[in-house]
Amino acid sequence: MAAVRVLVAPRLAAASTFAPLYGLRPLLPSKPTPSPRAALHGSAPRPKARVALVLSGCGVYDGTELHEASAALVHLSRGGAEVQIFAPDVPQMHVIDHTKGQPCESETRNVLTESARIARGKITDLAQLRAASHDAAIFPGGFGAAKNLSTFAVDGKDCRVNRDVERVLKEFHAAGKPIGLCCIAPVLAARVLRGVEVTVGHEQEEGGRWPYAGTVEAIKALGARHCVKDVHEAHVDQKNKVVTTPAFMCETALHHIHDGIGAMVAKVLELARK
Repeated sequence: MAAVRVLVAPRLAAASTFAPLYGLRPLLPSKPTPSPRAALHGSAPRPKARVALVLSGCGVYDGTELHEASAALVHLSRGGAEVQIFAPDVPQMHVIDHTKGQPCESETRNVLTESARIARGKITDLAQLRAASHDAAIFPGGFGAAKNLSTFAVDGKDCRVNRDVERVLKEFHAAGKPIGLCCIAPVLAARVLRGVEVTVGHEQEEGGRWPYAGTVEAIKALGARHCVKDVHEAHVDQKNKVVTTPAFMCETALHHIHDGIGAMVAKVLELARK
């Protein structure tokens, strides 16, 4: 092998030396010189959007809907966002045995602790979230939004919203920063941001395809405007910078839910970068 290298090396060097004389490409690599035009049209890398994801526990019937949280995280990752996950440090309204759909009367759980399961342990108390540190906020759905972030599941249009959830919504809104909500979570915006436009899907059950269509009447009673959208769509309230999508308010295939959340995330990131 050493002998081969001795024989080949001079030939490579010679070829590289004489190649320009014959209009040939040099065999040895050369560093390309950037053109003035390329330099003129170059741009600095776009900074990542900083997005706060607010959870309400772990599990559709008493916390965050896991598929919605996961879809939001996937689309945020694909969109190049920097995500920080939050949840309030409060007790859950109750604990549901998800195999039976029944409350576990003797069991109690904490919303922050349960949400940490989805966050893989990297979670922060919602009390520490400030709009000044983030470009957008997103609230996945699940009954936790109606039970732990508010009392909507019990009180409907007369519900109360968790103090820190209300503060966060008002802070982001006042700062002109976008807010995304899906599934039942848009009721939070309807309660806190009067006159906001949201969607939870269709306004009739349509044979069970939209089993929670009755939520629309409560949204209207709160003074919000409901906009009909299909499950794969998102509604954008341009004035208030609130983006919503129906998600599991619709009985449909999972990929349709995923697509709708993707549409919501894309619009939130678009607004955050304006």
